[in-house]
Amino acid sequence: MLKYLLKRLIGIIPILLLVSIFIFLFVHMIPGDPARLVAGPDAALEDVEMVRKELGLDRPIYVQYFDFVTNIFQGDLGNSLKTGRPVLEEISMRFMPTFWLTVWSMAWAIVIGLLVGVISATNRNKWQDYVGMFGAISGVSFPSFWLGLMLIQLFAVQLGWFPTGGNSSWQSYILPSLTLGAGVAAVIARFSRSALMDVLKDDYIRTGRAKGLRENKLVWGHALRNALIPVVTMTGLQFGFLLGGSVVVETVFSWPGLGRLLIDSVAFRDYPVIQAEMLLFALEFILINLIVDVLYGVLNPQIRYS
Repeated sequence: MLKYLLKRLIGIIPILLLVSIFIFLFVHMIPGDPARLVAGPDAALEDVEMVRKELGLDRPIYVQYFDFVTNIFQGDLGNSLKTGRPVLEEISMRFMPTFWLTVWSMAWAIVIGLLVGVISATNRNKWQDYVGMFGAISGVSFPSFWLGLMLIQLFAVQLGWFPTGGNSSWQSYILPSLTLGAGVAAVIARFSRSALMDVLKDDYIRTGRAKGLRENKLVWGHALRNALIPVVTMTGLQFGFLLGGSVVVETVFSWPGLGRLLIDSVAFRDYPVIQAEMLLFALEFILINLIVDVLYGVLNPQIRYS
């Protein structure tokens, strides 16, 4: 396993280099002139050209990319064109609010999703199954912006239990985490139900029942562990998506996270921030996939990596 981990970690470097090329080209194909936005709408053409030269945007694209990659290896992500602060500082300020919101959302979504999935699978075609799957379908179907607005209207405006936005206290995490986690919990419930129903048909489950093992011990102690492999894969992907920042939810709740930062940066054509955020998202997914692969071996010791 250690050899496998080292091999995967070394393989991250060429993957990120390839991703950086696509990110750099994509960002520079966004319509709009950042030099014009920095100089201001009323600036003269000479002033715009001067700003473009100061930002290094007048150089050939391959020179800009080489400087971009070189600076990354030196730990320098550049400065934001909008604020002038280091990009690393901008992202650091926004990363932790998004991280903790993701953790809160995934925590309750995993617990509720697994619980609903197990109950539905063990009560197939009964009222518990119908109620659970109805809730799962509803969670997937409701648009996150609508759900967020409804939660704000009910629990923040009408009842006054939680703030309408921001991240000033732990209560601020409740409504946005419920909004973000609703769809994830629904997907986990459906995946875990399907996977568990397949496992419950295996021979070792029937053998356990024949030996007189209690149903709860069979489901929670044996069947669920084998059923978790596809669920872990999907959960890892969902965690990566949420960790990238939910643009809609962060906008609805005025959340100072990575999603809002990305939208503001795209609107301002803030190339350094956009490039750094997208590269961070790619790195997050690579590391999450590595963690998921390691969890496969934990859940099923028969899995071995060459």
